[in-house]
Amino acid sequence: MISIGVIIPALNPDNKLIELINNITTTTTLNNIIKKIIIVDDGSDTKHQAIFQELIRNYPDLTIRHHPQNRGKGAALKTGFAYVQKHFPDIDGVATMDSDGQHTADALQSCLTKFADNPHRLVIGVRHFTNDIPFRSQFGNLLTRALVRLLTRQTISDTQTGLRVIPVTYMAELINFPGDRFEFEFDMLLQAKKHQVKIVEQPIPTIYLAGNASSHFRVIRDSVAIYSRFLKFAASGLISFLIDIEVNPRDWTTISGVLL
Repeated sequence: MISIGVIIPALNPDNKLIELINNITTTTTLNNIIKKIIIVDDGSDTKHQAIFQELIRNYPDLTIRHHPQNRGKGAALKTGFAYVQKHFPDIDGVATMDSDGQHTADALQSCLTKFADNPHRLVIGVRHFTNDIPFRSQFGNLLTRALVRLLTRQTISDTQTGLRVIPVTYMAELINFPGDRFEFEFDMLLQAKKHQVKIVEQPIPTIYLAGNASSHFRVIRDSVAIYSRFLKFAASGLISFLIDIEVNPRDWTTISGVLL
């Protein structure tokens, strides 16, 4: 049986986070494999601290780590990863979830079942995009999906999902990745092949509440950060390609012949 840690970044959460924790902790099949749940408060304001206090009162086995100010989702995930690495080094993987009600205990269960069959792969919970999905979410996902396919030769249908199950060996690498905001999750997909980690998908329900109003994605700043990671990754691939040509000119001659 696999052993899993669950990490949930949270910025100014509401009662949906309490509902999620209740659903996870009352699901017997999840309790059998979840070793620890870690919530990372990423600089929530004073009026939202009551949510964390209620969680601690009702779920004493829960661990909550606090950032004194907002550092970004990537930084929150890294805080959770570092905690798991220090206190639970023998687990098989970590699941990441959003705190805003988009992910359910059942969706987590389905991803963990997929991970149990693929314990060395990155499992991502993918949503089905329809016209009911907010435009900014559809557009951002379509664009990043095309970029990932171009660079990695992998077709990933949902590059922005926060529900993922990550092998512990890849988690150890992710702690040292650059980027502290939403670009970190994008980089996780781009770099997977480099670290010999295959990506598998698991369909999950598509839930958007109030037009995804709870999202903390900053359209301009976070988009710039994401696409700068794309450009850097593309540039590094081009440099490697040119080095290969310099070292192995015969390979270039062969490629040229094929193209011509």
